Amino acid sequence: MSSRASSSRGGESIVADCGRNTSSCGYCKSPTPSSISHGLWTETLTVYDYQALLDRGWRRSGCYLYKPEMAKTCCPSYTIRLRASDFVPSKEQQRVRRRLERFLEGEVDLKPREQTEDSDVSSEPVRKSVGSAKREQTNEVEPVLKDLSEQIDNAVQRCIQSGEFPSTIQVPKSSVKKVLSAKRKKLAEGSEELLYTSNIAFPIVAAIKQTQTSQKGEGSNNTEETSSRLSPETVSEMLLSEMNKVREFLGLAIKVCKGHINFFSATQVHSSETDQGENLLSATTTEKSSSNKLQVRKRKLEIHLKRSSFDQEEYELYKRYQLRVHNDEPESISKTSYKRFLVDTPLIEVDGDGDDDENVPPCGFGSYHQQYRVDGRLIAVGVIDILPKCLSSKYLFWDPDLASLSLGNYSALQEIDWVKQNQAHCSALEYYYLGYYIHSCNKMRYKAAYRPSELLCPLRYQWVPFEVAKPLLDKKPYAVLSDFTKASLSPAPQASETLVESTSEREDMEMNNSDEDSDSDSSVNGSDIANILISLNGAKLRYKELLRMINMAVRRQLEPMFISYQKVVGAELSERMVYELQ
Repeated sequence: MSSRASSSRGGESIVADCGRNTSSCGYCKSPTPSSISHGLWTETLTVYDYQALLDRGWRRSGCYLYKPEMAKTCCPSYTIRLRASDFVPSKEQQRVRRRLERFLEGEVDLKPREQTEDSDVSSEPVRKSVGSAKREQTNEVEPVLKDLSEQIDNAVQRCIQSGEFPSTIQVPKSSVKKVLSAKRKKLAEGSEELLYTSNIAFPIVAAIKQTQTSQKGEGSNNTEETSSRLSPETVSEMLLSEMNKVREFLGLAIKVCKGHINFFSATQVHSSETDQGENLLSATTTEKSSSNKLQVRKRKLEIHLKRSSFDQEEYELYKRYQLRVHNDEPESISKTSYKRFLVDTPLIEVDGDGDDDENVPPCGFGSYHQQYRVDGRLIAVGVIDILPKCLSSKYLFWDPDLASLSLGNYSALQEIDWVKQNQAHCSALEYYYLGYYIHSCNKMRYKAAYRPSELLCPLRYQWVPFEVAKPLLDKKPYAVLSDFTKASLSPAPQASETLVESTSEREDMEMNNSDEDSDSDSSVNGSDIANILISLNGAKLRYKELLRMINMAVRRQLEPMFISYQKVVGAELSERMVYELQ
């Protein structure tokens, strides 16, 4: 006899109880399975029920819900949240916001950074020797070269999306080089002066041929047909066409010659030369201090909120992120696993009912993908749940080439701002949930930098200020956080601490002794499982009513399951939700 649970408020929450699960830990990298949690597999779930489950330490991965068994698991995970209206950004968080603003203004030259978003970002300057500083200054690349390279990369991505280039190729990184003055006269055309050039078309053609060779045994003809009609000359023409559609620069004319993409100074180009005029790139820009220098290109950031659904562009960005940031094996990444992790959701959508409804924001409730685009290019995707009391941040993946922008930190700031703005439409929506805080894992401690935050007590499910909880967690990974709060409010700290400790130990023992004694009437009366709502063959009834229909053997089978279920979801939810037996 299998079990499921459902809720009748705003639809049905259909939940299959998976019981206790033990697996390997991705945080402490224990050689033996040491991560212990309770699991529920859901088909549908109301946003109201999921909010209640979040406040009991649950979290979802796709349609699977899990709750760490805190006293037993290797790395106790505490739900962390903050009230958005109370948030005070740190100096480092303010710097993250300013840096991205400067990037949009065209004032920041991006440099590669190996550090990932999950680790703490040090604000301490790096000390360099005088010699290395001079060499770095000598070898500094002009910002315009990176801007041009970025525009070519964007054009390559648009060619892939349109099907001009196969989507399976390993796209080489474009490189734009400055033409030395000694060569400029030889390569000049009329009055134009050649400034920069790129040979990206040649490695693209080579990459397509390599893809064709690797796929030949798989019976795919699409790549072979694409390769047969592409040459460096045609590839460079395609990229030129795509770049002209965007027209992002003023002061340069672009031409292609024998597969090379060449950038000429356009100051001496006559308006009668229509072929050159068509290749001028333009945009709204601000001039640099020197009039003979190229103007700075401003970038436009757009943030789009959409319901959770599969998007090929998002999936391609996710693959790049997992490969380069988390060093995942290519074979471990698939559309199926991506959908299961970040697209599939059990949450039943609630539509926004307009300005008159103060209980629902205009976008409604449910699961969403928040896209971050710069000049149309997808640079990050935040996977979030919008619930009656909070925005719950689930995952974020971003462009590895933009690691220095700290997009993980920036997106968190944006999500906090979103809660503040939408609280005007939905007064109860006031919190930002950051997932799990793991004090024993250094790379997960960054979440506490969003202040003032609170941690959920794993025993009494009370919210405890992080500053109060931290001394307890410094002593041991698992702690009953609400003990400290109760003890600190007592007029006799020492005596009350002893009393609270002994009381909590008894409560903790009761909560964690799950299935050992589940005998007859004492289990039913002692844990109130008699009022659990059950659905059997389409009929709804309480467990105490089911007792008249089953024999003792079936009862002994069901009661341990019901006791465990009620302990992990709570008495209120167990009586409100419908636990289906099949």
